[in-house]
Amino acid sequence: MTLFSARNISLSTVPVPPKEIWSLITDPESLASMTPLVRSITASGDHWRWTLNGIEGLGLKIEAVFTERMEFTDQRQIVFTHDPPPDSHERAAVEGIYDLTPVGDAATELQVDLTLSVDLPLPSLSRMAVERIMHATMRATGQRFASNLYQRLGLDPDDVAIAELPIPRN
Repeated sequence: MTLFSARNISLSTVPVPPKEIWSLITDPESLASMTPLVRSITASGDHWRWTLNGIEGLGLKIEAVFTERMEFTDQRQIVFTHDPPPDSHERAAVEGIYDLTPVGDAATELQVDLTLSVDLPLPSLSRMAVERIMHATMRATGQRFASNLYQRLGLDPDDVAIAELPIPRN
């Protein structure tokens, strides 16, 4: 098994106050319905269990389930931290942050910084190809999520403008 990861940071200004976005992204059913590749999210306190639809690529089909500890700062931030149950091995994980910043009275800057990791039965020599596919998938998923969010907010999904920010080097 080899651990692969991809990170994506995106920024969008959504023409609604933070509370309208907050109500959608803090509800597990709503968030799952807006997020491509996610079949369901089940909340148990501050732990959310994410079930993905099957993802295919490089001859593999992955049906991932992972558990995230969710930390909420009211209408400002959600922090995702992979926190599987004891004695379990989850082959996928997400670490990241949703930051909501008010822009005047009627808009919100939404920055999403997510790192996806998966443990796959592939050689480490395939890292470049696998991580390139992961990054492209994350970028497309983010665009579709933004369109779905706009639609749920009663906005025109064609108005979505997302800036992909550079990944800081450690």
